[in-house]
Amino acid sequence: MRLAIDSMGGDNAPKEIVLGAMRAVREYKDIHIVLVGDEEKIREYLTNEERIEILHTEEAILGTDEPVRAVRRKKDASMVLAAREVAEGRADACLSAGNTGALMAAGLFIVGRIDGIERPALAPTLPTVGGEGFVLLDVGANADARPEHILQYALMGSIYSQKARGIDSPRVGLLNIGSEEKKGNELTKHAFTLLKDADINFIGNVEARDLLQGVADVVVTDGFTGNMVLKTIEGTALSVFGMLKSALTGSMKSKLAAAVLKPDLVVLKNKMDYTEYGGAGLFGLKAPVIKAHGSSDANAIFNALRQAREMVEHDVSGTIKRAIEENRTNQ
Repeated sequence: MRLAIDSMGGDNAPKEIVLGAMRAVREYKDIHIVLVGDEEKIREYLTNEERIEILHTEEAILGTDEPVRAVRRKKDASMVLAAREVAEGRADACLSAGNTGALMAAGLFIVGRIDGIERPALAPTLPTVGGEGFVLLDVGANADARPEHILQYALMGSIYSQKARGIDSPRVGLLNIGSEEKKGNELTKHAFTLLKDADINFIGNVEARDLLQGVADVVVTDGFTGNMVLKTIEGTALSVFGMLKSALTGSMKSKLAAAVLKPDLVVLKNKMDYTEYGGAGLFGLKAPVIKAHGSSDANAIFNALRQAREMVEHDVSGTIKRAIEENRTNQ
């Protein structure tokens, strides 16, 4: 399979993207990677070209660019060309750590939506205390949503969890302000009714405080709420580890204690590192499009490529397409 990467997107491009790609081809013998970007800059870090090729372009979409305008005007930008590799059948999936809005626009306008999907969803896999992780969608592809969109998010998240994460019957929860069926606003009340009647393992409403405890394998909500939850989890994790670091380096006694605890703290940090789970998939498109975090290092890029490979290998997009068609037929 062929995976196209926007090598110029993200805070650490192209170095970490190239290092992550080389690790991926060492690990997976069935993938071929296309690095899209400035060839001269890429070659500074490319020490192994086995099953790696470069598609040269000097144009890139910046984080400050207006997303839709950038995709339409910068026809030769590395992100646009990576998406076009997928749209024109030369690659099976694409990945970028660049401008999130621009990648969503490239996914919609170039790769294209699955017929029947009204609004694609941005869906990262987030850590849980037990290490299993859960898929949260939508986290910002669309600020607003209707109950029908929430149902489609649930179907897509459930299929992804079955196919790519190997969960036989994923537990799907609706994010709400309480676990009781009648809780919430009009959106969640109507969505609850649709989810209850759908062919998924719907476990009802779940509260934000229970997410990291692994209460569900898939959690669905509108993009406005999902984005706030995502950033709250990220910010809390950074703050907690920052406070731990300060507490464990404040005196000679605490530094000695830190030396003893360091192996356990590393394990804890890795368990709560969302980049270990891959990137955020843009679900509902005709082929996998993965958004890696803007600050991704080589390890995060490797895991995002692993995720893209699994989505292609298990035909997640094709399975979503068939499920949506079946759901429309049964309505």
